[in-house]
Amino acid sequence: MISVPRFLLVGLAAAFSAFHIVLGLSALDLVENPAASLAAMALYAVATALSLAPSRSVRMPPAVAALNLGAIAVGLILVLGQLDPDRANGYATWIVGAAGTLMTITVVRQRPWVAWSGIGIMLVALLIWTRDPLSLPALGAIGGPIWVAVGQATTVTISRSGRDARLFERAEQRAAEWHAQEEAEFFERRVRLAQMNTLVAPMLRQIVTSGGQLDEEQRRECLHLEAAMRDEIRGRMLLDDRVRHAVREARRRGVEVTLLDDGGIDDLDRRELGRVAAVIAREVGRATADRVIVRTAQHDDETAVTIVALNDPGSGDEEAELQLWLEVPRTAILEE
Repeated sequence: MISVPRFLLVGLAAAFSAFHIVLGLSALDLVENPAASLAAMALYAVATALSLAPSRSVRMPPAVAALNLGAIAVGLILVLGQLDPDRANGYATWIVGAAGTLMTITVVRQRPWVAWSGIGIMLVALLIWTRDPLSLPALGAIGGPIWVAVGQATTVTISRSGRDARLFERAEQRAAEWHAQEEAEFFERRVRLAQMNTLVAPMLRQIVTSGGQLDEEQRRECLHLEAAMRDEIRGRMLLDDRVRHAVREARRRGVEVTLLDDGGIDDLDRRELGRVAAVIAREVGRATADRVIVRTAQHDDETAVTIVALNDPGSGDEEAELQLWLEVPRTAILEE
């Protein structure tokens, strides 16, 4: 992208604006009252300086836009009011070019309606003064509207280009995020498949060797392996080697363990995830209840995981007995 420094653009605009004042000063001997022309120059200089002054927004403040409109109207009255339209005034009509320049600055500062209103005021004032529309080109009245039109077209084009660039940047970011997510998911699938292969391959070989004839202990071990595979799918961020070992041993003791990661802890860093996993491994490892449920707190800003231990009722009419309810906080500070 090719960019032009802002100070260079402001400097060119200031130099071009000052050029009109220089032309007006060179033609002071052609006016009846130099003080009026000097006052118009001072007003024009103030309006231009405020229009080019640095600001946080590209859009011109309403007060400055109104000042520009007033400066053009008053300047036209002060300058044209002391000139004879029937004679050659030379550079004494500097206010015409100055009006076009100031309105061009105004339209570039995203005040198009004010700029075109100023051009309209200038053309009406010249028509009233000269009473001859054919003399407008000779006075330089055509350049102002052309420059304002060019300035507006350029501003609109730059605004659209900037908007398109931002849209493209957001699309590129989303594409990069999607690609990174796909890469992460692919890597995670490979890791989990490798883990499952390490766990399941010995049992599969044993099934093949025995021709599918398994004793009760081997069948229970197959069920434990199946549950471990479900954990890898549903447990996600709740799992590490300590949790896997504790869950496997708890199931061998007859405890029914359920791990459910419904989201909510994906933003925790590695240290906090390790702390949460340590609590899960500790509680599951010493559980004596019939069922243990570990689930993430999806919509809780303080709790990361809830661990519930239940004892099944002796008959169907009774409710399960709550043995443990533990909320693991998201941060170690809260846990303390």
